[in-house]
Amino acid sequence: MDRATKLEEYRERVVKGSIIVTLLRLGAPPMLSQLINLTYSILNSLWLSMFSESALAVPRQVFPVQFFFAALLNALGAAGSSVVSQYVGAKMFREVKREVSRFFTAAFVVGVSSSVTFFLLRPWIFGYVVYTPAEIYDYVLAYTAIASFNMLLSTVTMTLTMILSSIGETKLPSFMNLLGMVVNTVLDPFFVLGLGPFPRLGPTGSALTDTIGISISLVLLLALFNFRFSEIKPNFTRDYDEAWVKLVAKIGGPIAIMSMLNSSAFMMQLRLVNSFGVNVATAYSIGFIVLDIADAAMWGLSGSIAIIVGQLLGAGELTKAKKSALKGSLFVASIVTFSSFVMYLLREPVVHVFTSNPAVVEASLQFLDTILLGLPFFAFFMCGFSAARGAGRTMAATAINVGRLWFVRVGLSYLLAFPLGWGPLGVWTGIMLSNIVGGVLIAAWLTLANWARPVINELNSRTITQ
Repeated sequence: MDRATKLEEYRERVVKGSIIVTLLRLGAPPMLSQLINLTYSILNSLWLSMFSESALAVPRQVFPVQFFFAALLNALGAAGSSVVSQYVGAKMFREVKREVSRFFTAAFVVGVSSSVTFFLLRPWIFGYVVYTPAEIYDYVLAYTAIASFNMLLSTVTMTLTMILSSIGETKLPSFMNLLGMVVNTVLDPFFVLGLGPFPRLGPTGSALTDTIGISISLVLLLALFNFRFSEIKPNFTRDYDEAWVKLVAKIGGPIAIMSMLNSSAFMMQLRLVNSFGVNVATAYSIGFIVLDIADAAMWGLSGSIAIIVGQLLGAGELTKAKKSALKGSLFVASIVTFSSFVMYLLREPVVHVFTSNPAVVEASLQFLDTILLGLPFFAFFMCGFSAARGAGRTMAATAINVGRLWFVRVGLSYLLAFPLGWGPLGVWTGIMLSNIVGGVLIAAWLTLANWARPVINELNSRTITQ
C-alpha cells in the first residue's frame, strides 16, 4: 500500500464516519492509555503516602511548573495537529511529510531548551515562587532534577504521538505509551519503598521509574515509524519559511501565551494552597486524585475532537465540523457528569485510602464537595478548546481560558480565602466557579462564532504567491 492510499484510508474513516462512533474509535485507545496512566498515578500516590504522607504532595507541586516550561511545546503541538490533520483531510499527502519533519525538529529544539532551563531555575521557583512547604522542599528538588530530563523524553514521545493521531492512527501510539506506563507502574513500588534489593528512594524513585517508562515508549514509537510509517518518518530539517512561521505563530501563539498564563495561575493557586500549610497541600493533592478518576474519560476522548474537526475542515465539511464539536463536547460532558456523581458517593472511602490524618481528611472532603459540582463544565470546556485547536482558531478560546483562571480561579479565590476569611474553602470555590464560567463561555463560542474555517488555505495561498 503506497503512502497516499494508506493515509487516504485513515482519512475516509474520519471524514465519512458517524460523529460519536468516530469519536469513540479514535478516543478509546488514548482513553485506555489515560486509564493506565491514572492507575499509575493512584498507585504512585499510595506508595508515596506509605513512604511519607506528605511526600504524596510532591508531584502536584511540580505539575504547574512543568506545564509552564511546556508552553512552547503545547503551541507546536496545537499547530501541528491542526496543520497535519487538515492536510490529510485535503488529501495533500506530500505536504504531510514536509510538515511532520518541520514540527518534529522544532519540538526537539524547544524540548532541549526547556529542559535545561527548568533544571537550572528549579531551586528559585520552588523556594520563592511556589513557596513549597519546608517539609517537602528537598523531596521536590530531588524529584525535579530527574523530571527535567524526563521533560525532554516526553517532548519527543508526545510529538510522535501527535503526528500519528493527526492522521487518524490512535491505537498503535496509545499501545506503545501504555506498555511504557505498565513497566513504570510495576517498578514504582520497588524504587519508592525500597522493596527487595532496591534502595528506598521515595519521590526520587518515582521520577526514575518515569524515566524508564518514557524511554520504553520512545523506543517503541521510533520503531513504529521505521517499520510501519516510514513514508512520514520525521527527519531533522531546516526547511522553514516565513509563511510557516506566521501560521504556526497564529495558531500556536495564543496557546503558548495561554499555557504560560495558565501555569502561572496554577502556580499562584498552589501558593495560595501552600500558605495554609502542608496538611491543606496534601489534601489538595488527594482531591485531585479523585478528580482525575472522575474526568479520566475526558482526557482520552477530548483530543479526538481536534482530529475530527481538523480533517472535516480540510475536507470542506464545515457544517459537519461544527456539529461534531458540539455533539462530541456534550457527549463527553455527560460521561463526566455521571462519573463525578459516582465519585461524590465514594469520596470518603477513597480519601481514607491515602490518609488517616483528620485535618487532611476534612480538607480533602471539603475540596471534593465543592469542586465536583463544576467538573462537567470543565469537561465541556476542554472539549470545546480541543475543537478550537483542530480548527486552528485558538484566540477566543485562549482568552476565555486566561480569563477564567486569572479573574476567577486566582483573583476570586484570593478574595474569598483571605479578605473575606473563607480560608481553603475560598480557594476551592474559586476553582469550581472558574470551571463553570469556562464551560458556559466556550459553549457560547462554539454555537455562535464563525470558527469552522480551514487555516491551511492561508498557508497555501502564501506559498503560491511566493
